[in-house]
Amino acid sequence: MKTHHYIFLTTALFVFVFYDQDMGLNLGILGAVYAVLTLFKTPEKNKTRTLYLLFGTSILSSIAFAWYGDFPSFLAVVSSLLLLSYKSKNRTMKILFLIPVFIVNSCTSFCRFFSFDAWLPQRNISGLWQKILSFVLIPLILLSVFFGIYSAGSDHFAALFTDYELDINLWQIFCLSALGFFIAFNYWNYAVERLIYKNHHILNDEFQKDSQVPTSTYSFLDLNSERISGVMSFLLLNILLVFFIITYNYEQFYEVTKTPVQLSEETHERVNAVIMSIVMAILVIMFYFKGGFNFDPKAGLLKILAKIWIFLNAVLVLSAAVKNYEYIVNYAFTYKRLGVFAFLLLSLIGLALTFIKIQKKKRNAFLFNTMVWYMYGTILVCSYINWGGFITSQNMKRKDFAVNYHLGSVNFSEKGLWKYAKDKNDSQLKKKLEEKTKNERSKTFLSKIMYYQTIE
Repeated sequence: MKTHHYIFLTTALFVFVFYDQDMGLNLGILGAVYAVLTLFKTPEKNKTRTLYLLFGTSILSSIAFAWYGDFPSFLAVVSSLLLLSYKSKNRTMKILFLIPVFIVNSCTSFCRFFSFDAWLPQRNISGLWQKILSFVLIPLILLSVFFGIYSAGSDHFAALFTDYELDINLWQIFCLSALGFFIAFNYWNYAVERLIYKNHHILNDEFQKDSQVPTSTYSFLDLNSERISGVMSFLLLNILLVFFIITYNYEQFYEVTKTPVQLSEETHERVNAVIMSIVMAILVIMFYFKGGFNFDPKAGLLKILAKIWIFLNAVLVLSAAVKNYEYIVNYAFTYKRLGVFAFLLLSLIGLALTFIKIQKKKRNAFLFNTMVWYMYGTILVCSYINWGGFITSQNMKRKDFAVNYHLGSVNFSEKGLWKYAKDKNDSQLKKKLEEKTKNERSKTFLSKIMYYQTIE
């Protein structure tokens, strides 16, 4: 099939699965179809291990959305399919260019649509398709346009058709067709601008040979002065960080017990301080190790001090994780408290990658290129696991279990709450769960969330 076949086919499928439907199983089906068609359309030379991995995550993300239908699974579907499409055409391009590529193409899609020679066949269409195009599609499009114009200009003309009821929402079909075509057109027919291709090398992980000569970063500092500046800076920062870790842990574990509100505020403030410290630490290291300075044979002490600073920051992260765990033990699981663990884990990964950058003499782009993949992996984990069910199952073990909070504010907690209602013989809770489950099950097939179909 040609590009225009994929565009028209997926546009028609989009209209079919979303007409008179809520978002649910239909998006999962659409995402899986897009993934399969993308793999089928990809040239053999671009079918790398990464592409097959992205194909698998696209299918799993589509299943996750059909199962849960929430925002994390939606984000997983969109990001997986965009990455899959991007890598199917550009196996060597860094994924940091993904967002600008699709933003530019979305903004220029109107102009590219009228470049028919770029996406429609450059030869005359023969046979059945030529007859359908000339005898059906073109006349119908013209008829629809002028019917709208004449109906708006004459009430009597419009009244001629008001007595006939057609059980089709033409306006909805038009809007779905426009949106489906916009998505399909930009997915199957995007282009990478020449400027991006020319500047692709700036995101390479490795230094070029001509960049491996030890040189100072700025003209007003020679290499020796900059090296001494780095040693003094990291030495002082290490001393400062040691004192901060001591006071930080003393405040967390040895001060007088605070109220829940005070503890919550202080925990979030300290976690924010830790994350900001990690970000600044990585930026400082990127400042000193961004060029030929990585290859300075006399920078051994500087590298040791930088690695010590990384280790101390890791200790700071672990201290914050322990405090967050203690907070959860005392006051139960919530989405935000689990999110703190996610941020702290990403911080540790960032520190580990920074250590690898120094040890392996990588460019700063290595950190961004690699961290994007870890962030994508975090999105997948958030979409594949029923965190609401986990929170409910863990908090049910507590004596202060808040039923109404988990019913109204925790997603996909119904299975755990059903068990709790049966154990406690709570007829009111059973009634609420039955009503909610009944409403979800009453949706049309393509609008269903599969999770609710498995609740007994």
